[in-house]
Amino acid sequence: MPPRLTIQACTAFRSPFRKSLIRRRTLIAAPSPNDGPLMSRRSDRALPPLPSPGKIWLKTLPIFFGVIALSTFAIFNYQKASSSIVNATLYALRTSEVGKSELGEMIYFRDKFPWIRGEMNQLHGRIDIRFAVKGTKGTGMMRFKSVRQTRKGFFVTQVWSLEMEDGRMLQLLDESKADDPFKEITSQEEAS
Repeated sequence: MPPRLTIQACTAFRSPFRKSLIRRRTLIAAPSPNDGPLMSRRSDRALPPLPSPGKIWLKTLPIFFGVIALSTFAIFNYQKASSSIVNATLYALRTSEVGKSELGEMIYFRDKFPWIRGEMNQLHGRIDIRFAVKGTKGTGMMRFKSVRQTRKGFFVTQVWSLEMEDGRMLQLLDESKADDPFKEITSQEEAS
């Protein structure tokens, strides 16, 4: 049985004719690690000592910052993956003859959670992204680079390529056929 500690409680009542009565109660000390199970507990027993809060912070703070950093990267990547630029380039790859012949049908992201590498800064007119794609015939890495020269100008596609697994680089943007859809709009505005 654990040792009993005595403490003084408040006085039961005071009377001018009697000496104050003091009740004595005993507290049961918290069990030590080598004691057996405690079969009865009193509500006013001594509490075990708490660990220092500084040690807990030192252990959990790096984990917290790691989770925050990973979540931030995942959120920004999700924003890139669901952008209209990525959707448009993926659609253009699906309808491209070169893309169909090399990758096959059902062209989509290679990974379940795609990682979009590069910069997508529409405000400053710089887009340079790359991501992995796959089809029924093979896989590859698609790159799209487009810039806007003036503040109110159109984006001009500079690079739209597909690098296959075997290292072949296929150019999807054919300058001779004027595949850039904004070229006709730009030439009409310059003429007027």
